[in-house]
Amino acid sequence: MIHATGLEDVVIGPSAISDINGKTGQLIYSGYDIDDLAVNATFEEVTFLLWHGRLPNQAEYDRHYQHMVENRDLPAQVMKLLFEIPQTSRPLDVLRTVVSVLSNYDQDSNNNTADANIRKATRLTARLPSIITAIERIRRGELPIKSEPSLGHAANFLYMLTGTMPNKLHTDAMNTMLILHADHELNASTFTGRVIVSTLADMYAGVVGAIGALGGALHGGANEEVMKMLLDIGEDTKAEEYIHGLLIAKKRVMGFGHRVYKCEDPRSKHLRNLTKLLCEEQDDMTWYNMSQLIAELVLKEKGLYTNVDFYSASVQYMMGIPIDMFTPVFAASRISGWTAHIMEQFGNNRLLRPRAEYTGPSNLKYTGINQRL
Repeated sequence: MIHATGLEDVVIGPSAISDINGKTGQLIYSGYDIDDLAVNATFEEVTFLLWHGRLPNQAEYDRHYQHMVENRDLPAQVMKLLFEIPQTSRPLDVLRTVVSVLSNYDQDSNNNTADANIRKATRLTARLPSIITAIERIRRGELPIKSEPSLGHAANFLYMLTGTMPNKLHTDAMNTMLILHADHELNASTFTGRVIVSTLADMYAGVVGAIGALGGALHGGANEEVMKMLLDIGEDTKAEEYIHGLLIAKKRVMGFGHRVYKCEDPRSKHLRNLTKLLCEEQDDMTWYNMSQLIAELVLKEKGLYTNVDFYSASVQYMMGIPIDMFTPVFAASRISGWTAHIMEQFGNNRLLRPRAEYTGPSNLKYTGINQRL
C-alpha cells in the first residue's frame, strides 16, 4: 500500500479546471495563464470559465452577468438571522452557518442535476458578498446596504461594504484579487468539498465543508496572520529584528512557502504590484517597503518565496477590509472554484474513500475488566 503524509503529490483523479506547475510557477485556469486573466479578465468571466471550461461569448457573458446581478439579494429570513447571531462570532463561522441556512431557501436544494448546480453556483457566488458585507455592517451597528445593479461584482462588493462608490483602483484591485483566489487545484478546502459531494450530498453541503476547511491558519486564515504580523512590526526599520527573532525561535513566518510551488507563487507578483499602487495612492509606502524587506530577508535566510497570502493581506487592509474579514473575502472568490470542482465531481463521480496505513497494535485478546491492570 502506498502512503503519503498529507496526501503530498498523490493524484486522486483527473480535472480540467486548473493546473499548477510548481517548478515554473504557473497557474492555469482551463488553459488560460493566471497572468493573462489577472490583467485582462473580469471575475464574472472567470466564473463562467471555471464552470464551463471556456470563456463566454458576448451573449453568454451578458446572460451570465445578469443572472449574477439578479441573485445578489438574500432571502428576508436569512437577513433576519444575521441580526440574531451573536456579533462576537467569528465572521467566517457566521458565513458558514448562513450558507447552510441558505440551502433551505433554495428551490434547487438537493437537486444534483447539471442545470440545477449551475443555478446554485450562481446564487452562491452572487450572495456571498451580500452575506459578508451584512455581517460587517451589522456588527458596526449599521444597516446592510442593498446591492447596486449598475455595478459589477467587484465594485458592488466594495460598495456594499463601505456605502461609497469605489474608485477605479480599488475596483480593479478587488477584481484582480477575486480572480487570483478563484481556484487552486485540489487545495484543502476544495478537496473537502469534493469528498463531501462524492457521497452525492448537495452542493451546499460541499460548500459548507469547504468554508470550514478554509478557516485554518495553514489555509485561508494565513492572510489574517500576515497582517497581524505586519501591524505588530509597525515600521520597516523594525522588520529585520522581528523576523530574525521568529527565525531564531524556529517560528513560522506566515505568508511564505507552499506545498506545490518551488519558486514564487505566480499570484504573489500581482498582489505585490497592487500593494505598491495602493500605498502610492495613500502616499504612505510603509506596508510595501516592510513587505519587500521581509520577503528579501526570508528568501535569503530560509530560501522561501512569498505565497498568495503575503501581499493579499496588505491589499485588503488598505481597501478598508477588517482583518477578520480577510478569509471570508477569500471564500467569496474561492466559491467559484469550489462550485466548479463540485460540479466536476458530480459529472464523473466515484466515492472518495482513501485507506489508512494502520500503525496500531495487533493480536490483542480481550480480558475481563477485573483482570486489566
